[in-house]
Amino acid sequence: MTDASISVTQSVVEQFTEQYLQSIGCSIEQSDDHWLVSVPNDIDTEITNGRHTLIRGEGTPDDDDDRTKRLHPESAFFQQLLREAGERSPSGKLSIESESDIESPEWIQNSSVEVQSAQFTPYYDRTAIVVLFRVGIETVSEYQQELLRAVAVDTRSEESLPKLAETFLATTTVESERTSDGDVQLTKTDVRPLLETAREQLLESVQGQLDDIHREASRAADSEVEEYRQMQQQRIQELQEEHSNLSSKINELSEKINTGDEDSRVQALRERKELKSEYEELDETLNELQERRDSGFPNRQREIRERHSLDVQVTPLTLTEVEYERGEIDFELIDGSIHQTVTLGYGSGIGVADTVRCSSCERELTERNPLQTISDGLKCQSCTKER
Repeated sequence: MTDASISVTQSVVEQFTEQYLQSIGCSIEQSDDHWLVSVPNDIDTEITNGRHTLIRGEGTPDDDDDRTKRLHPESAFFQQLLREAGERSPSGKLSIESESDIESPEWIQNSSVEVQSAQFTPYYDRTAIVVLFRVGIETVSEYQQELLRAVAVDTRSEESLPKLAETFLATTTVESERTSDGDVQLTKTDVRPLLETAREQLLESVQGQLDDIHREASRAADSEVEEYRQMQQQRIQELQEEHSNLSSKINELSEKINTGDEDSRVQALRERKELKSEYEELDETLNELQERRDSGFPNRQREIRERHSLDVQVTPLTLTEVEYERGEIDFELIDGSIHQTVTLGYGSGIGVADTVRCSSCERELTERNPLQTISDGLKCQSCTKER
């Protein structure tokens, strides 16, 4: 998701929490950085009865206790609320009308060319599902991370619609009073493959984050393997020293046996027998440890790396059927005295659906390569700078 959608999600977290807690009968006293929540004894919730303090924003998980909780998209308390709310009302329906604010693409917003007017003409209705997922990631070297992600998928084409997911999050706010626009039309049979598609798109979108965590976990495992190897190498050196000392003592006793009187020889024979037994046992231990070292301690490595492996759990929390419209939009652009109308594919809630390229160099117009001029076609910033 984009940075913008993350900030929207934080906003939605607070709005959702306020709405949900009040809907089940809790009262909230709000201040700038924390809320005081009173949970009556007679309401049906997993939250402990009594007064709680919710601290807004991220912080150290250790700060949480039975009565003080962090409130942000990945906090354990918010995940608990989502699970509880999902069990009460797991699905809904929403319509995004064409009257919604028209947002010009970033390659126009970041350009010097102005939009004088925009006219959207819807041609047909489309349906998508928006699934709110919880992603749990855990390793022994990392705190469990709880991510909240919304994924939108067109029901006909299975096209990913990230902009629609952002619009959904922005639309379902307390202020907008948008909750449900009717009964869900999709059946479980319709939804099942779409849910799997949404799950695959979700995993693809968080793959970079999973890779980062996996690399950190691998480094932690490598460090633990190296620490274990050094400890065993030190143990080998200690055993080798002990092995050498025993050998010297056995040789000294052999000299006594050859040169001493009878009583001394008997005593030396007894001691040498004991030391030889200890020597053989030590020799066996040393050889076994050296063999394990030479093979790289495979069993120990496997045990360490399995312990540091990632445990990723993806759970759908809510599913919403979203109706939206697709058609064409006419942007009337103005650049000084030059006017030009551009017609593009457009959808309510998803914005411009077409990829637009520079009429001169064929580069794609993007946020980082915006429109520079409409003189003799749509020309990009990169193209005009090279001239």
